[in-house]
Amino acid sequence: MNVITKTLQLADGRTITIETGKVAKQTDGAVMLKMNNTVLLATVCAAKDAVPGTDFMPLQVDYREQYSAAGRFPGGFTKREGKASDNEILTSRLVDRVLRPLFPSNYHAEVFVNVMLLSADGVDQPDALAGFAASAALACSDIPFECPISEVRVARINGEYVIDPTFEQMKQADMDIMVGASAENIMMVEGEMNEVSEQDLLGALKAAMVAIKPMCELQKELSKELGKDVKREYNHEVNDEALRERMNKELYQPAYDITKQALPKQDRADAFEKLLTDFKEKFLAEVPEDSEISKEEYEAMMDRYYHDVERDAMRRCILDEGIRLDGRKTDEIRPIWCEVSPLPMPHGSAIFTRGETQSLSTCTLGTKLDEKMVDDVLDKSYQRFLLHYNFPPFCTGEAKAQRGVGRREIGHGHLAWRGLKGQIPEDFPYTVRLVSQILESNGSSSMATVCAGTLALMDAGVPMKKPVSGIAMGLIKNPGEDKYAVLSDILGDEDHLGDMDFKTTGTKDGLTATQMDIKCDGLSFDILEKALMQAKAGREHILKCLTDTIAEPRAEFKPQVPRIVQIEIPKEFIGAVIGPGGKIIQQMQEDTKTTITIDETDGVGKVQVSGPDKESIDAALAKIRAIVAIPEVGEVYDGVVRSIMPYGCFVEIMPGKDGLLHISEIDWKRLETVEEAGIKEGDHIKVKLLEIDPKTGKYKLSHRVLIEKPEGYVERERPARRERGERPERGDRRQPRQDRGDRGDRRQPRQDRQPRAEQPQDEVYRDPAQSREPKDFSDALDHMDF
Repeated sequence: MNVITKTLQLADGRTITIETGKVAKQTDGAVMLKMNNTVLLATVCAAKDAVPGTDFMPLQVDYREQYSAAGRFPGGFTKREGKASDNEILTSRLVDRVLRPLFPSNYHAEVFVNVMLLSADGVDQPDALAGFAASAALACSDIPFECPISEVRVARINGEYVIDPTFEQMKQADMDIMVGASAENIMMVEGEMNEVSEQDLLGALKAAMVAIKPMCELQKELSKELGKDVKREYNHEVNDEALRERMNKELYQPAYDITKQALPKQDRADAFEKLLTDFKEKFLAEVPEDSEISKEEYEAMMDRYYHDVERDAMRRCILDEGIRLDGRKTDEIRPIWCEVSPLPMPHGSAIFTRGETQSLSTCTLGTKLDEKMVDDVLDKSYQRFLLHYNFPPFCTGEAKAQRGVGRREIGHGHLAWRGLKGQIPEDFPYTVRLVSQILESNGSSSMATVCAGTLALMDAGVPMKKPVSGIAMGLIKNPGEDKYAVLSDILGDEDHLGDMDFKTTGTKDGLTATQMDIKCDGLSFDILEKALMQAKAGREHILKCLTDTIAEPRAEFKPQVPRIVQIEIPKEFIGAVIGPGGKIIQQMQEDTKTTITIDETDGVGKVQVSGPDKESIDAALAKIRAIVAIPEVGEVYDGVVRSIMPYGCFVEIMPGKDGLLHISEIDWKRLETVEEAGIKEGDHIKVKLLEIDPKTGKYKLSHRVLIEKPEGYVERERPARRERGERPERGDRRQPRQDRGDRGDRRQPRQDRQPRAEQPQDEVYRDPAQSREPKDFSDALDHMDF
């Protein structure tokens, strides 16, 4: 067993170890990556030959996390890992976008890259290591691949850039960027920021490049040591160079002329298709029947060659004449129109249209019960802002059925979610769901989602901190040329035929999210800076269009929005509000027709009450406040008689708070029994809180003080309490044991003891006309536990 281990040290002292030759030896390449207690296994397998007719790179990247890695059981009934979570899909996309451009353009064999999380302690973030592990597995194989890459996460914490920060460190970060690159060139960027400047983003990219370069060098050493620096031979395409030359000669100028006409998307596509179809018919008619190359193979070749012709015509038209496919200048934004509240019943809705790209977005406001529970291997939390992006086939004119949500939809929706989520106030009590339906697509629909989402949020009355706009930038740069063009608000064809897709979202004060894919070599930081500044100008233009449509969030919610009020209560009252088995809170919800939720956060109880109208919410809040309120001496309460005793009755003055209404405090006249006053259990009675016992906390109530005193009533005076004076000094009565002598029987006969002094008793007020004095149970009550 030939086990090879390579170690790399990060700037903060942590080490990353790559090991190969020990496990998964039947793959084309496999590595075990370790960083502290985090362990990833990356494998790669490639087919020997391409499937006939394949003219693209069939790469599949799968990143999966095992629950056993964190010592957890999966949820659900099956208790095993199921389909990939959104987090796993997003990580897979990050790796895919860096690897895919580095396979040779004529290599069409199926390649499967699998990365599994096998161990994690929740300290280090494994997704930042997946790209490094995947590239290292390719470096250990003979699969054709241009050069090794790696990925790192860059966070800015207290003004400093940190590479691959821990989960704990991320809590203080105002920037979270994933960067994928080779030793020389940035290939991919994606992340979110808290309104940072373009220069701050460039600083993060430079810090990432410094960290990635030694990772790529380590992989080169590993590949050379394994003898895998020489890649396998392959032949996945049949080519005819004479045909390629002929097509370029005959079709380039007509394609260039179509490019300059600035036709709409469908008309332009039809014109390009007719040009190719006419050439195919002409050429295939010339092919002899005994040709060694079949007509089907010729057709596949012509499709590939024509793609290159079309690409070259579009790029030269932009570089040489500054004319884009739709006739715009390089920094010009397509016409924009917006509308809010196009739909009557959603809580908020908006249409955003930019050129031939259109998003219809709706906003729904819900309660805490509508939050999304995230149950990933290393993340168990709740999300109260959701964004779902849908891309039906009809938005591009395709005649096919709409299936389930794909990886692309998850990725595009996540980017828009990142761009908007920081502008939802933390104390906003609602759960918010945005849904973007893409109705037309020719350009960046994810950036249209950001713009339409901003309008829908403001239409719903969500108090956004600041509105957000987004734009997609492109680049045209031919190898070996200094001339280049940065394109604002790119079309779909400019993305497909260009060298860069660079999306940024932000407010008027800074960037909130970004995503960049680079398809060319040697992209300098000067070009990136120009693209960022041109994007800023474009975002500001789009932002003005949004604020011209709706300047600020609506002051009032629409009538159909459920009303929510949030209050805080002391932690010790949470149980009282919920009640045994939830009895009290359930009864309150039933009585008031509201929904009540309680969470303990930072040592306080956060109560959220939602209901159909203000009256129902006020009723529920009154009940809650009554439970958590502290009774005050001198206040009058509308109490409920809970039980009747010979010496009085117990009255509930607040939920869960009972006090004694002594029989002598019911009326001014003397009562033999409580029933004489006509009081029964369940009756409502007005009482005044006279006293709260400082030792026991018991409440002394009175009803008679609230009714008129009878004429001629005379209150019997209490005898004055005897002054006890100062207690004399007792001294130290203890004696040394040796001096005590024979103690004998120190007890005295009971009759010889001095009787205790009689303590004065509080007398009960009584009518002087009555001769017999009632019994006073107050002393006994003080020793009873009610």
